Amino acid sequence: MKNLAVVLVLACAGSAWGQSFEVWFNGGQSLLSNKTLGSTVPAAQGGKKDDFQLEDGFRFSFRIDLNNDSHFGHEVQYAYNRTKLNSGGIEQGMAIHQGGYNFLLYATPEGTRIRPFATGGVGFANYVPPGSSAAQGGGSNKFGFNYGGGVKMRVTSLFGLRVDVRQYTTPKPFDLFLKEGWLRQTEISAGFGVMF
Repeated sequence: MKNLAVVLVLACAGSAWGQSFEVWFNGGQSLLSNKTLGSTVPAAQGGKKDDFQLEDGFRFSFRIDLNNDSHFGHEVQYAYNRTKLNSGGIEQGMAIHQGGYNFLLYATPEGTRIRPFATGGVGFANYVPPGSSAAQGGGSNKFGFNYGGGVKMRVTSLFGLRVDVRQYTTPKPFDLFLKEGWLRQTEISAGFGVMF
């Protein structure tokens, strides 16, 4: 058994040295479009599709990247978004939790100081209305996709900076009347990371 472990470590050593690992913290703006959510009453009873709508807010995210090829990489992320639910001019704070996987395609090879990239991926968003808690099972889960791009810049041998612009698209949350279309959320963010 001990010999098998040594053989496996030696067999994987070559591919492990060719990979780079990055941990990022991003902060920025969450801009929403097609943000009307619908109404609690049908149109026949006076409901309007904009009785409830979401407002723009801020976001922060944690990202872990594994670049396993000269021009390709993989990313797993978690993001917290703070928004407001607007109903008849009354605004209440609410959260959007997001998680997902993205594929990264770099314009320059691994080891380059400045690396523009394009990205696309899939994920989920948990929309937590005012007064609810995601930790206690509150919220409305929706699965969707995202795409965008950005630039990573190595500042030192260990630290880097990045800028991201992405659009996340999910079905609209909550069980409301007059709900139509998909919610689109644009992320504009900058981040700081450790690059191994």
